[in-house]
Formats: sequence, structure tokens, C-alpha cells
Amino acid sequence: MVKELFRIGFGYDVHRLVAGRPLILGGVKIPYIKGLLGYSDADVLTHAVIDSILGALGKGDIGRHFPDSDPAYKGVDSLFLLKKVVSLAHDERFTVNNLDTTIVAQKPKLTQYLNDMKERLSGVLEVEPHMVNIKATTTEGIGFCGREEGLAAYAVVTLKCT
Repeated sequence: MVKELFRIGFGYDVHRLVAGRPLILGGVKIPYIKGLLGYSDADVLTHAVIDSILGALGKGDIGRHFPDSDPAYKGVDSLFLLKKVVSLAHDERFTVNNLDTTIVAQKPKLTQYLNDMKERLSGVLEVEPHMVNIKATTTEGIGFCGREEGLAAYAVVTLKCT
């Protein structure tokens, strides 16, 4: 059997914004009046990254590997889950080549936190920071993100065979 040199994966995640929760994106705590609701820390960016890697591996999605019915994952740090997925990729003889992401958020403004997110994610992914790109955009007030009801994130990853 011939092993592929590269694989590409896509991930998407969304969580509702609520009062009384911290806002964590890419492993970085963002000061804001609302946070994301979820069983784990609800880090929508990291969840999209996890799904992109699992997709590239053909291994399903985050819910299959870390179900919200399992008490072990209640309040868990999503970077911990990402480490497990990176380890799974290594077991399959793949490493991350590069990652491109987009966070969709009307508020808060995220520009000043993007480099910290890049540092956190690149460390867990075991790649140089320049191989990780994180963008933030708004929806110009349209849709659930525009109404500040939630945040969404998209991720595309390439994995290379080791």
C-alpha cells in the first residue's frame, strides 16, 4: 500500500456566547463580558483545529473521540484534547505541515490576541509559528455571530507523512 505524502482536513465549530463563562480561543483567555458555552472549555478555535486534523486522518470528529457524555471531558482544556489528536496523527505516521484558521466574531475584537493564539497552537502542533495562520473577521452584523449570539471558527490543515 502506498502512503500519501499529504492529507488535507477541514474543521468547523460554533458555540453560543453566554454570561458567566470565560472566553477562551486558541488556548488564550480573552477578557470579555461573555464566554462560550460548552461541555469543555468551549474553545471554538481549537475545536475546529481538532476536527480538521481528525478529518485529514479520516477519523471522524471531536464528538466521536471526546463525547460530552464522558465526565472526563467536563471543563477540559481543549489544548489537552488537541495534544491527544496530534499524538493520534503521529501514531498514523503524520505530522502537521501547516494550519490556516478563521475566527468569526462580531465582538470582541481579537487582533491583539492572535499572536498569543498562534504561539499556543503552534507549540501543541509541534510546528514553527509561521506555519500557523489565524485570522479574525466579523459578519457585518449578519447572522448569529453578527448578533453576538455566538462565535464560529474554520480550520484547514495539511498533514505530511513522516
